[in-house]
Amino acid sequence: MFYRGSKNKMIKKSKVVVTGGAGFIGSNLVDALIERGFKVHVIDNLSGGKKENVNKKAILHIRDIRKLKELRPIIKNAEYVFHLAALPKVQYSIENPIETHEVNVCGTLNVLKTSQEAKVKRVIYSSSTAVYGDPEILPVKENMAADPKSPYGLHKYIGELYAKLWSTLYGLSTISFRYFNVYGPRLSAEGAYASVIAKFLQQKAKGKPMTITGDGKQTRDFVYVTDVVEANILAMKSKKVGKGEVLNLGSGKNQSINEIAKLIGGPVKYIPSRFEIRDSLADISLAKKLLDWIPKTTLEKGLAELKKTYSAS
Repeated sequence: MFYRGSKNKMIKKSKVVVTGGAGFIGSNLVDALIERGFKVHVIDNLSGGKKENVNKKAILHIRDIRKLKELRPIIKNAEYVFHLAALPKVQYSIENPIETHEVNVCGTLNVLKTSQEAKVKRVIYSSSTAVYGDPEILPVKENMAADPKSPYGLHKYIGELYAKLWSTLYGLSTISFRYFNVYGPRLSAEGAYASVIAKFLQQKAKGKPMTITGDGKQTRDFVYVTDVVEANILAMKSKKVGKGEVLNLGSGKNQSINEIAKLIGGPVKYIPSRFEIRDSLADISLAKKLLDWIPKTTLEKGLAELKKTYSAS
């Protein structure tokens, strides 16, 4: 595929593959890549993502990353692969550890193997703050020991180790991102463990009180999806990374769930506590150093944008 560049020259578009590109973060990444002139192929089985999320200029392949043979023809000739496909729910992984292992670990291995075969320039892997478990020291730094408290957190850590191994053993350029609490357009409000921001906004839009688990004093580091997307794009061609580095992606600030409810505004209802980490806060100095990345969207600005979406729906 070609497009017209400066002085009317025909320029070949670089092929990139986004697994999980019909999901929340993945679809926002696809939009940004399309906007920058890339030819984007999306791999998604639509178990969590939605077909309507996928940019019409992208090529959607409804496939399962557990099936190695199905990945090969799609990843062939790709320059970069962004691997976001996963079963990302902590509680679901506790209840279904074998299924989630197959997707999150075996699926990641399949993506790395096919990317190596296709001589992809770099794989950008989406990991999670769940790798840290429930840390006693904040903010958390990438060199702190991993201590996952769920199969999901363990799966993501194994994926990071595989990505690094594929760099050192097979020469495949990789980088892993540990996402903190990402929010923004297309964020899901469904399920018991849905994003608290999306759930609060949905409850408010329906005229219901916002339900807060426990005392609401638990804290989270919220980072806007466009900032996460920007970090992924920076990582694609950065000469400072590519050897299996692991970087935190957060805002570097945290707020309590009570504070989030106050910013959104409206009545609240407290419900019994559940299994979850108490506090979360990212040290993002390494991402700033290696990628020259700084999150630009404040929580207040991000919430204001999301409120428009929910009030219009």
